[in-house]
Amino acid sequence: MRKISVLLTSIFLLIFSIQSPASANIFSGQIAKIEQNRIYKSTYNDIKNVIESQTVYTNKYDLDGLATLYSKDFVNSDGFNKETYFKLIKETWETYPDIVYKTNIKNIEFTDNYAMAFVDETAIATSKEQIGEFDVIGELNSFSKCVYFLEKQGNKWVISSEKVVEETSSLKYGDARFINIELNTPKQIGAGKSYTSTLKVDAPEDSVVIASINKENIIYPQSKSDDAFRKLPDDNILERIFTSNKNNVNEYNVASVGITRAENYSEDKVRVYMGGLAFIMTRINVIPENKYIKIEEEQNKNTDK
Repeated sequence: MRKISVLLTSIFLLIFSIQSPASANIFSGQIAKIEQNRIYKSTYNDIKNVIESQTVYTNKYDLDGLATLYSKDFVNSDGFNKETYFKLIKETWETYPDIVYKTNIKNIEFTDNYAMAFVDETAIATSKEQIGEFDVIGELNSFSKCVYFLEKQGNKWVISSEKVVEETSSLKYGDARFINIELNTPKQIGAGKSYTSTLKVDAPEDSVVIASINKENIIYPQSKSDDAFRKLPDDNILERIFTSNKNNVNEYNVASVGITRAENYSEDKVRVYMGGLAFIMTRINVIPENKYIKIEEEQNKNTDK
């Protein structure tokens, strides 16, 4: 093998030495292209490794390891800095100690020092609650489309920000685990704008559905708004009209659904019980109001003057 390598090297040098200037330029261009592709693949893999390492650390519940992937100046699109963001992660792991994450990288775009990673993320977990004398197991399913923004600090890529484009989570107990429940809301809306939130429940015919829909600003610590349960109409569709906030924060719509059933346990008595319970949450990204745009009428007035 050593002799072959030497022979090939000699042939390469001989061919290179007799190339015409034009051929030499073509050859140099090919070398540059190969090197450019090598750098591209290397950078792509470095960024990809950051996103994949994020999934590894979260599934190990390794908060310290996860923190090494984030810039100390990290802030996400909800305005949460690194400290607050990691508090939320820790609280999630404490609430759902068996949560499992999965990340699917859809695309990566980058320049010399900045990058964007477009990903789909899912999470599943169980929740155990005690209702009366019974332990009830709930199932959590979460899906989101996210964009991670990265920057190169020295020789290392770190996550500098995050934007959740779309997010839906559900937590279902009992019979609610086996029925389809949809909460339809806009994914994005301007500040101070009205929108309709629609809840659809494919409930069994022998059940009565009670539900509520409320709106919560995405702040920390999270505050919860109260809304009274009401019986759904015969079509099992509930609608509410909301007005998005003007506080420069994003929102959650949260629907609470109860599946009630009735059964006879004597000739003249009926027992009503909660057969299932569900909570559905969707994100609404609120576009802040830009107060520095002059309306056309004002511009016309200034022109007339």
